[in-house]
This record gives sequence, C-alpha cells and structure tokens, in this order.
Amino acid sequence: MEPGGLEWLLVPMQQLVSWGAAGAMVFGGVVPYIPQYRHIRRTQNAEGFSTYVCLVLLVANILRILFWFGRHFESPLLWQSIIMIITMLLMLKLCTEVRVSNELNVKRRSFADFDLNYFWHWSKFTDYVQCVLTFTGVTGYITYLWLDSSLFVETLGFLAVFTEAMLGVPQLYRNYQNRSTEGMSIKMVLMWTSGDTFKTVYFILNQAPFQFSICGLLQVFVDIAILLQVYLYSQYPQKPMSHTAHPASTKAL
Repeated sequence: MEPGGLEWLLVPMQQLVSWGAAGAMVFGGVVPYIPQYRHIRRTQNAEGFSTYVCLVLLVANILRILFWFGRHFESPLLWQSIIMIITMLLMLKLCTEVRVSNELNVKRRSFADFDLNYFWHWSKFTDYVQCVLTFTGVTGYITYLWLDSSLFVETLGFLAVFTEAMLGVPQLYRNYQNRSTEGMSIKMVLMWTSGDTFKTVYFILNQAPFQFSICGLLQVFVDIAILLQVYLYSQYPQKPMSHTAHPASTKAL
C-alpha cells in the first residue's frame, strides 16, 4: 500500500490525539482535587488540606488569564485556568463550611476587617469571593494600563506560572508542621505529579512560552518532595512540632 493511502486514517487519528491532549489539559488539573473533596465531605474534617493551595491556584490562574490578553497562547490553557478557578472556589466553599461547623464560640472574621493576622482565615465563603474579585479588579486595571509593555506582559506570564509552580509548597509546609501527611489525599498528590509531568511535556512539545516549561519542571520537583514526605512520615513517624495556637498554623483554613 502506498504511504499516501494511509493519510485518510492518520489525519483523523492525529486530530483525535490532539483533541484528547487538549481535553486532558483543560480538565486534567481538576481531577486531583476530586478525591480530596470527597475525603473532606466524608470526614467533615479539612485539617489535612491547606487552603493556601486554593489561594496559590486562584492567583496563578487569574494572572495567567490576564497574561493571555497581552500574549495569546493556546486556548486549552486559557480554559484550564477558567475551570481551575471554579474548582478552587468550590473547594474553598466546602472547607469553609466544614471548618465553621466544627468551631464553637469562635469570633467570626471577615475580609472587611482587613486584619492581616486572619488573612485567608475568614468565616464566610463570600469573604473569599470578595477577596478574589478585589484582586482580579486591581490586577486587571494594572494590566490594562501596561498592556502595551512587552516587559510587563512577559513578567506577568512568569509570575503566573511561577506562582502555580509553588502550588505544592503550602501543603509541603503543612505536612512539615504536622510531621505527618494524615488528612492529605495521597491520590491527590499522585495525580498532581502525573498531571504536572504531562503538562510540562505538553508545554515543551507545543512550544508554549518558555516560562511555562521552566516552572512546570519546578512544580514536578515540589510534587516529588511531598511524595518523599509521605514515605518518610509513614516509615519514621515523628512527634508533631509545637507551635502556638494561631489560626494560621493550626488550621487548614
């Protein structure tokens, strides 16, 4: 059979693979949070999950969307950011409800208090929404003013992917504080690792902006560090660190 005779089969297959990769990019980042979400709902305990993970992803994906206005990249990466923002808001809503229901006689805190000691430790989900909208409005206005500056746009893109690369750091630190990975979904971290690896390869093969590839590799290294914690703390249990009873250090919210 002549090589040209296979084109009718190869072209549709290549298109299917391309669509599959794009779909994996859009929805693959959400999958790791499904087991963590289900675990929190089942146990009604959010202590093992750091909601600073949600903060990191919200900031990173808002900045990435703003970066798109200055330098258009592939549509699947844009849709991935939109889907991820929705997912992180759902995670925050669940964690807030669970934490508040488990706390008795605790003074309610709100975003409007502007108390840095309780930043990201508010009592209502609407406070987190207000914070996200405020951040989006401020950064969006600054981006609008500086959109013609290539230096600003490239810096914005770097900040977006670098912030996302730091995704696992809050969880890494929480595990270190607790000297344990109890309450953290190991499936979530395994999916982080596989997803970040796939994403980094996708960036490289599709010649995405160089910031994406570099920070993708950094993100994989952080994921591996968390998996090492899982092994170390299971094989060599350690006494939890003693720290003061401050919401930022004792609560996941």
